[in-house]
Amino acid sequence: PKNKYQQSGITVAGGNGKGHELNQLSQPRGMFIDNDKSMYIADYENHRIVKWKLNSNIGEIIAGGNGKGKQNNQLNQPVDLIFDKETNSFIISDNGNGRVIRYFDQNPTKQQILIPLIYCSGLAVDKDGSIYISDWQNHQVRRRKQGDTKGELVAGGNGQGNRLNQLNEPRNIFIDKDYSLYISDEKNHRVMKWKKDAKEGEIVAGGNGQGNSLKQLSHPQGVVVDHLGQIYVADERNHRV
Repeated sequence: PKNKYQQSGITVAGGNGKGHELNQLSQPRGMFIDNDKSMYIADYENHRIVKWKLNSNIGEIIAGGNGKGKQNNQLNQPVDLIFDKETNSFIISDNGNGRVIRYFDQNPTKQQILIPLIYCSGLAVDKDGSIYISDWQNHQVRRRKQGDTKGELVAGGNGQGNRLNQLNEPRNIFIDKDYSLYISDEKNHRVMKWKKDAKEGEIVAGGNGQGNSLKQLSHPQGVVVDHLGQIYVADERNHRV
């Protein structure tokens, strides 16, 4: 059968070497695309969030970009971001500062610390506006509804391990329309699916030890599920999707 996708891509952001100029990126991590096809990128080593409009040659700094730090106009190694339509704000995993923040594009000084003392490696938002936070240090994923300060455990939380009710350094996450949560369980080299209110997950990719066969993964990171239920995984150490 023919491949569904072209085997060669085009560069839409960066591509001018590693650096901090507006036409450069340095270790880009999480990103999302808005309705105008503008791309928002967590520019990890530049400690900033950059917006690249469609067909643009340079990006625009919308958060951070003032050196590494924890002031209102600074970030420290951001790894992921989502857009919260309810409040017209960005939710940013400010990983190097050990926090998740809310950042208002129109009012940068109004930055809020949503969750302090957390090392978050992945964010997702469901159709109701609830935010999901991947806490790799505590091997769990929590959900925060609007107005909720503490959040509730939705996956893992049973210590570090490889049982079906455990995670081992969860990274990126994806939530589908049925509220099923997909988790890149990095150190277990697998992708887990936790259905709504489930007490344990099911393995949907990998889980056969670290390796490069088609039944294995090696340090999975990004995960996306399309409308057909097909799962796409950034298989980091195997350098493939």
